[in-house]
Amino acid sequence: MARKKEAATAEAVVFEAPAPVAIDAAVAEDNAKANSVVGVAYKHRYAQRAAGAGLKRKAAQRSAWDWLAQTIAGECLDDKDRISIDRFLALLDANGVDHSRWTNRNKGWEGRLRMTGRLALQRVVAEAMVLKTADGEELEAPADWVAKYAR
Repeated sequence: MARKKEAATAEAVVFEAPAPVAIDAAVAEDNAKANSVVGVAYKHRYAQRAAGAGLKRKAAQRSAWDWLAQTIAGECLDDKDRISIDRFLALLDANGVDHSRWTNRNKGWEGRLRMTGRLALQRVVAEAMVLKTADGEELEAPADWVAKYAR
């Protein structure tokens, strides 16, 4: 379960505001569907925030894309931004999140599992200040992220 890592360079980094990008067509189509647990306004806000930041990935346009969302994406998404439920459950297991009671497999179950699992994982990681990966690595949560989500 290798995490996708960005290549590091030794060159000086110049921070420039990324150019806005268009909202992905598949994301825009999904956002138009009102029959969802996630409110339409939130869906639009996620997509607009990501597009405004120059993020083209569907995963970025479908979530808050904070530190935990990016880390989960690196651990659990394939090249087509599809989640591996097995990898996601292994991540939950590594952090002691009990997902045994989330057995509903009706329409939309994967989305509910991702959202519920993320919220439970968020609480655990904010309290421990560490995210444990399925392969045993421990990633320190950024202080500003912990401050936002710790109880």
